[in-house]
Amino acid sequence: MLAQDSAPATYKVYTEHPRLFLRPARLKRLQRERERKSLRWDQFDNLMRGGAPFPQPGLANALYYNVAGDKAAGRQAVTFALGSKDVYQIALVYDWCQEILTDPEKKKLEAALDKGMNAPGKSLEAARDRLLAAIVLESEPGVKRFFEQDWKPRVAELRAGRNVIPREEVYPLYDILNAVQDNLQVDLRDDYPKYFKELPLVHLMSHYPAPFPASESEYRIPATKNLKEPDLEQAALSRVAELEMVAFDSNAPESQVLQGWLMNDRFLMRGMFGIPYEFLWANPYQPGLSYYHVPLVYHDELFGRLFVRSSWEDDAAWAGFFDGQLQLFREGAVTMLDPKSSREPVDLDEATLFFGRDLHQVKLPEKEVNDAFIVGVEPGRNYLVEIDDEELWEVKSDPGGILYFPGLKSGAGIRFAVGK
Repeated sequence: MLAQDSAPATYKVYTEHPRLFLRPARLKRLQRERERKSLRWDQFDNLMRGGAPFPQPGLANALYYNVAGDKAAGRQAVTFALGSKDVYQIALVYDWCQEILTDPEKKKLEAALDKGMNAPGKSLEAARDRLLAAIVLESEPGVKRFFEQDWKPRVAELRAGRNVIPREEVYPLYDILNAVQDNLQVDLRDDYPKYFKELPLVHLMSHYPAPFPASESEYRIPATKNLKEPDLEQAALSRVAELEMVAFDSNAPESQVLQGWLMNDRFLMRGMFGIPYEFLWANPYQPGLSYYHVPLVYHDELFGRLFVRSSWEDDAAWAGFFDGQLQLFREGAVTMLDPKSSREPVDLDEATLFFGRDLHQVKLPEKEVNDAFIVGVEPGRNYLVEIDDEELWEVKSDPGGILYFPGLKSGAGIRFAVGK
């Protein structure tokens, strides 16, 4: 599919409140979850009834009010929003609690949202907040600003091969996709279909294999640059992004694989930060496919990233090359390797990784079929390649500095020369 301009025919919002994430079909399903006393509802309900100090009280109380009809929770959400500067939560409370807002409260929240809609900030999270404020206020100029100033420049950068949406911003990205689809009937993925088709599997593969045990649940930890300590809030939001991917397009094969990945109750977010999102976005009745069928090697040619696992078990070895860094996860520990060094190749059964400094000649291990990758070479450069005395042919490294040779024979030798 060719990329196209996703701008709507009009920037006018015609939908009724609630506009954000609680459209009638989802709200009805969540109310059925309450009637059925589902696992997620019971956990959310128990924390609410116990007076738990939710980190995002506007989100939690406004959601509980809509599903349970608890006006006291709704009033707590309103009280929080009136004293908050968090545009995201103010927008949700204003949108979800319309029926219990007094006129003076509406005016005060509208003033806060109008200020937030025009606030500076280049991050996708800031753009998300401005867009949500514009949608709940029915601001045509605000919605237009999002398309013209926030969205189109990012898409242009993505098409040019620059990954301007880091992993931690995939969550606000899907907030945006869902809000635009629900209120403007526009699918923003049409602006760059290949990017969005690849994104769910890139997201899935870019987790370290071993789960991280926390007091309330286990977390899958996303790979991060420079080997930071596990951030459980970011791990939770990574899961939220995946839940939103499934909610946005439940029929896509990639979404069905993600659903299989998500519905393991070991990873259900039971804590005060995660459970409102878990209850809002998870659909346990949506069928999924086993992620064990996903290939263990994923080469993202758009931005030059590579992820390899030895298996889908928790004790698997894993290698990731992204943002110019090569990380290796083995036996519960992750280490950083210099992709431009000279050292023994990393063999993860499904693929062998060689290092850019060993470029003149490499030899594959003795096994039936090899996918070979050379990481840390100069991005976008042509190389002349000869495999076991066959004719020379030319290969170009990807934007991240990876050369890929699929399915070579065991023990094959590869020799290189710099091309034109």
